[in-house]
Amino acid sequence: MLEGEPSQLESARQVLEELADLIAQGVVPDERSVTESARILASGSEVPSKVLGAGAIVTPGKTVRAKTLGQKQYLEAIDEHTITFGIGPAGTGKTYLAVAKAVSALYARQVSRIILTRPAVEAGERLGFLPGTLSEKIDPYLRPLFDAIQEMLEPEATARMLQAGVIEVAPLAYMRGRTLNDSFIILDEAQNTTAEQMKMFLTRLGFNSKMVITGDTSQVDLPGGKSGLSIATKILSGVEGLHISKLSSKDVVRHELVTRIVEAYDRAQDEH
Repeated sequence: MLEGEPSQLESARQVLEELADLIAQGVVPDERSVTESARILASGSEVPSKVLGAGAIVTPGKTVRAKTLGQKQYLEAIDEHTITFGIGPAGTGKTYLAVAKAVSALYARQVSRIILTRPAVEAGERLGFLPGTLSEKIDPYLRPLFDAIQEMLEPEATARMLQAGVIEVAPLAYMRGRTLNDSFIILDEAQNTTAEQMKMFLTRLGFNSKMVITGDTSQVDLPGGKSGLSIATKILSGVEGLHISKLSSKDVVRHELVTRIVEAYDRAQDEH
């Protein structure tokens, strides 16, 4: 039994109907689903059950779905474009969703390999200054990509594919001079590329390949703050076959406090 103002009752009824539709699609609603359903209904832009229930990405390890309207639009952009930029704050699922798409594409035989890369060190990939072997040097910088891929695959399958070269995880510097055909390529932490590195990466694109470039332009660690990601999105805006998808604090799917932290930093940046 619902009680309250007529407008509130109608909103509650719509949310409950959408949650029922999600359950019918095999989605188990949580607190985030309720909040996001209400937000989508208030915006009038989409139907919540079609946002949160559609477009399931099936991988051997798990089924992944969009949890926000922004994530749904990001996933659609990856499907529809050869190169997609995913730009937004921490916790918006930029890399995680891209990895899920890559694994799905590999198992659907749409590509023959996955290449995951990121700048190895914030200020120019100075690997030589780190202790240990090459593998030990690059591991801390590539670990987030390993973690994402291992959620989608069995650990044994991950190790086997890495050894066979079906999955490659490497620093950005290793992409120079290559042409990447028949591949799903993800560049992570792209805000820490220089303009030259970004151009180098983008021009590695080969036939039957797809690229996703992810980053957070508010977390640039490069000296002088001149990010290749920011420069590229300005230069390439409007180029056919390429899409720039922007996620916001509303798309953060970590702890609710993370959303509030991101919004507080955004407000502080706007004030300056």
